[in-house]
Amino acid sequence: MAKKRKARKSVRTRRRRFLRVLGWTALLGLAVSLLLVVPLRWIDPPTSAFMLRDRLDGVAVTQEWVDWDRIGSALPIAVVASEDQKFPLHHGFDVESMQDALAGGAGRGASTISQQVAKNLYLWRGRSWIRKGIEAWLTLLIEATWSKRRILEVYLNIAEFGSGIYGVGAATKHYFGLVPDRTSLEQAARLAAVLPSPKRIDPTGGSEYVNKRAAWIVAQVRGLGGYGYLAEIDRPR
Repeated sequence: MAKKRKARKSVRTRRRRFLRVLGWTALLGLAVSLLLVVPLRWIDPPTSAFMLRDRLDGVAVTQEWVDWDRIGSALPIAVVASEDQKFPLHHGFDVESMQDALAGGAGRGASTISQQVAKNLYLWRGRSWIRKGIEAWLTLLIEATWSKRRILEVYLNIAEFGSGIYGVGAATKHYFGLVPDRTSLEQAARLAAVLPSPKRIDPTGGSEYVNKRAAWIVAQVRGLGGYGYLAEIDRPR
């Protein structure tokens, strides 16, 4: 009996130690993730995980940070119309699109702009359940601590628009010789059209895909109500 009691006590002790370590690990993970996410509500990120990966691979990276007030109206609405039309409404996840994707349905995909910010800013390319889990957690933190305007501002500055071309500042200069707030809706739509595969698609190449996709994006912008669709988020929180 004494041996059994001793064995049970040893099991309980190990269980308590395991739970204690698990608890401290969770608290450490929370603290680290908060330190990574919360300051960027105010501080412009100097780079991203994707940019660092390109630099390590020897790719020449070009990026110019552009504040929200100098981005203009065309690029935000074109990107939202192309990538995440429910962006002003959801809390980081488009549940309907996720269900469609799981069911094998067609469409723009289940990844929201908020999720893409989490992925591009902090994580690595590729697909795995571990990465998706971290991405989901970071998305929740971003949505909880940043404004929608800030999320879209960061996305427009870190999204890849060509090999080594990151952000609308570098993209509008490279492709059109313009600054972002001088970009027309049609030009913005052509840039948004390359986002699914920026390393393979040239917005100025005149391909049938880009022409059709850009025309579709412009039609979607009009269907959403034009620039006014983002009026609710066009102020800091």
